[in-house]
Amino acid sequence: MDYTGVIIEESLDDKEVLKHVRITNTNIEEATPKHRTPWINQWTLHTVEITEDKAKEIAEQLSRSLDKDHANAWYADFKNENYHYIIYRGKIFQIDLKNPVLYKEASKYGVSIGIPDYQVDFAPDDKVWER
Repeated sequence: MDYTGVIIEESLDDKEVLKHVRITNTNIEEATPKHRTPWINQWTLHTVEITEDKAKEIAEQLSRSLDKDHANAWYADFKNENYHYIIYRGKIFQIDLKNPVLYKEASKYGVSIGIPDYQVDFAPDDKVWER
């Protein structure tokens, strides 16, 4: 089963990864103080689909591509019915949705690098970035 997620274009130092996913929708939001990204004016949110056979490779590419100067501000994630990839710069969590207690470790790591806790409040039944 394919994965679905959102990639924020401004979170990427290297945007090459966007060529390797299927972008199904794009929304642009004004960056606000709540986003905690004062160095940019907008967030370009690409809803993406990733084939199951490419998921690990895309996760690794995203992990290397996230903005190194603001690594404490960004993560990416995508999931299907079985797994949820949560990707930070240099760190990837693959959560088995049958064992959602593993979300605690992924959230704790995000907070430890400076991402606001309300942004890493993951759950197995979360919808993909409904806006």
